Amino acid sequence: MHIRILGSAAGGGFPQWNCNHPNSRRARRKDFTASPRTQSSLAISSDREHWFLCNASPDLRQQINENLILQPQPDGPLRASPIAGVVVTNADVDHIAGLLNLRESQALQLYATRRVLEVLAANPIFQVLNPKFVQRRPLQLEQDHMLQLPDGSSSGLLIRPFAVPGKIALWLEEKGQAVPTDAIQEDTIALEGKSADGKTLFFYIPGCASMPEWLQERLQHAPLLLFDGTLWQDNEMIVSGVGQKTGQRMGHMSLSGPQGSIATLQNLGIERKIFVHLNTTNPVLLEDSPERAEATAAGWEIAHDGMELSL
Repeated sequence: MHIRILGSAAGGGFPQWNCNHPNSRRARRKDFTASPRTQSSLAISSDREHWFLCNASPDLRQQINENLILQPQPDGPLRASPIAGVVVTNADVDHIAGLLNLRESQALQLYATRRVLEVLAANPIFQVLNPKFVQRRPLQLEQDHMLQLPDGSSSGLLIRPFAVPGKIALWLEEKGQAVPTDAIQEDTIALEGKSADGKTLFFYIPGCASMPEWLQERLQHAPLLLFDGTLWQDNEMIVSGVGQKTGQRMGHMSLSGPQGSIATLQNLGIERKIFVHLNTTNPVLLEDSPERAEATAAGWEIAHDGMELSL
């Protein structure tokens, strides 16, 4: 299996368009230790010919232009794409807005939980993905799904979706109502990628609000973990003065602290650990920061756009 990290930043990218945080200023100055990043997305393939996106970033057009593997072949037909489908892990804007780039009557498979498919169906703008060409395929939790190419044949990619602690997308919240931030439902899912014979190859968890024991047990001895790296500390946005929400309120556990992802995933025998979905305020984005050094010393890598992984 082949994985290309198309976008490694959280919603808004790095630097976020209206953010004047010191991290963002360094990125705009083209500081080589603060590399810009587009918004959260992966591409996976079994043959390097047909690719499935894991989440459709608002930056998808830019990501296609920057990755030859997602572009039509020079000698191909006038309308063509190596993108065979999309797997969506939640209804966050930074994971579904890019679907609008995939209009133009191109055959695709769209995989998501029934809950997320209902959200998309209820919003008329997503009807630009003509159902005649874009097949909606519900993901059943805790079941293996062999991703299908647009012609119905097997892609060789086997995934198993499962729910992790999280919340509904911010734009779906109803004003004045309490919002559970660690619910285990179809709103926030993880993907377990498998070989055709069922062997676990990787886990992709771009959003996770907490680390219960059952999830720790599930991730033990994983070959590869791509995990939620949104914030270094829970009150990071408040302390830095750029927002009023904590990581927990947004459905993201922090990296640091005794209940953070570095500590809770430390002794599980995971072979390779990579933080994805990095918020513009997170100090690990800076290659010369003490927080980056701490994460690296704990065995973590910090994802960057264009990062390639072969399993």
